[in-house]
Amino acid sequence: MIDIDEKDKQILNLLQKDGRMTLKEIGKAIGLSIDSTHKRLKKLLESKVVHIGAFIEPKTIGYELISTVSIKLGNASEEEHGAFIDYLVKSPHIIEVISTLGQYDLMVVFIAKSTEELEKIYRSVRHQFKNIIADWESAINLKVHKFEKYSL
Repeated sequence: MIDIDEKDKQILNLLQKDGRMTLKEIGKAIGLSIDSTHKRLKKLLESKVVHIGAFIEPKTIGYELISTVSIKLGNASEEEHGAFIDYLVKSPHIIEVISTLGQYDLMVVFIAKSTEELEKIYRSVRHQFKNIIADWESAINLKVHKFEKYSL
């Protein structure tokens, strides 16, 4: 874990509001020079506290269905578990794979353009990994009320 001070928190909060802010704008907002702001942001990036990228709204590019699936694994070896995770991570129709503690072992978020496509994706995953999937519970996501914003 990396120690972050108030200035770092201010940088992170500003970037969450507008990830396209310039170093000059950030520095001005928090009372630091461009150079100091750059050094702090570089440290935050290198230590993986923050990642810079674009968030794409799936529905705007034709993915009408977003589904969260809770998966309980059966007697899977480390190798089988790793192969399953690797498969999920590489799938173009899966946008999140989260290991969890509790009733289920994984939470997986799928995207699809239609119910037919979603069913086909589900069947493919379940068939290919039928020997290690013990339980599967799915839900269609209706609306995201909060996404990736943290109060610091």
